[in-house]
Amino acid sequence: MQYIENRTYDELAVGDSAELVRTLRKADVELFAVLSGDVDPARVDEEFARSDPFHKVIAHGMWGGALISAVLGTELPGPGTIYVDQTLHFGTPVGIGDTVTVRVTVREKQAGNRVALDCRCLNQAGEVVVEGEALVLAPTMKVKRPRAVLPEIHVHEQGARYRQLIDATRSLDPLKTAIVHPCDELSLAGALEARRQGLIDPVLVGPALKIRNAAAAAGLSIDGIELVDVPHSHAAAARAVELARTGAVRSLMKGALHTDELMAAVVDATCGLRTGRRMSHV
Repeated sequence: MQYIENRTYDELAVGDSAELVRTLRKADVELFAVLSGDVDPARVDEEFARSDPFHKVIAHGMWGGALISAVLGTELPGPGTIYVDQTLHFGTPVGIGDTVTVRVTVREKQAGNRVALDCRCLNQAGEVVVEGEALVLAPTMKVKRPRAVLPEIHVHEQGARYRQLIDATRSLDPLKTAIVHPCDELSLAGALEARRQGLIDPVLVGPALKIRNAAAAAGLSIDGIELVDVPHSHAAAARAVELARTGAVRSLMKGALHTDELMAAVVDATCGLRTGRRMSHV
């Protein structure tokens, strides 16, 4: 078992030092952004970062400050230390993969259990990343405790699974798909985005005037897309199912109608898509 032990004010001497070494990972940058709310594009947007002065994703400046705090709180002086003041000067930025050595050194013992410490962070090339001075109240009571085992944290990039799913279709031909009653911006935009991604070849099934008006209101172009004109949503569901039965389309996509309205046409015993297999929908 590992223990964490402090150095009391009386045990400290000028020149005492402690350090830790940390290599910056992408997950460190993301977690710091989550905890702090600092979503500066230079830290979280790789495309933007390539265009900024450093041409890469860099750590938040206060990541180095947090590492200094970690040394003070866990090594020197250690548990029981209270921050009073901290100055920081930022030098070379830290990029993903850089290894930083963080060292704090006792510079002066002052009255009232106050201790001034020099703080310095160097990268693997020996360049100064962060430096400054900390003023703390050193502990007066000895503390030795088992070192806490931190929980494992797994960073899940938002949209990563979605992109994996889309990427899995790249080698496949678009599916001829009937978009059933796409008379609002949401269903039209979804169909057009799926078309842009190469997922489907859409056939718009519904009242032609309503579909064109919805496209115009949303600023969407449906030029070059097949449009099957029917009078209302019930007719759109029935016609789309008929197109699927005859093989004119291979897939159905719900538009601006209730799910039960579309599924009623799909499961119709006479004109629907029933087979001897189990039926479901996504």
